[in-house]
Amino acid sequence: MTDFIKSMKLNHLSFPSADTAATAAFFERYLGFTIAGTWDESYILKRPGFDVVIDHAAGETPAWPRAFHAGFELPSFEAVQELYERFKAEGVEMETDVFNNGRGSRFFCRAPGGVMFEINTRRDAAPEYQGTFDE
Repeated sequence: MTDFIKSMKLNHLSFPSADTAATAAFFERYLGFTIAGTWDESYILKRPGFDVVIDHAAGETPAWPRAFHAGFELPSFEAVQELYERFKAEGVEMETDVFNNGRGSRFFCRAPGGVMFEINTRRDAAPEYQGTFDE
């Protein structure tokens, strides 16, 4: 592997949405992003380390592959449970309850526009998985 490939970092993720304002608001309210700018009906969102672009999908909700998702990690089971309860109380579209699959506790939900998110923690992962995570 070349040095420039080793130094490559995630720059941004881009998600199409038929309702960019609602999708951007979800990222801001629940995932800690800051709305940095807009053009036409698209949004640029910032978070330390990478950006997200919410691209306007003129009048149609994108059809996502069922399992496609972006994952965010929290520091504890309690944090996962707290965010899960908040999402449910505020009407976020939930795909699952909180569960542990051995690699840690998690749940799945959808933002407006259909993008699925996994919110997880690795703190309670089974011992056989503990060495498989980069810290």
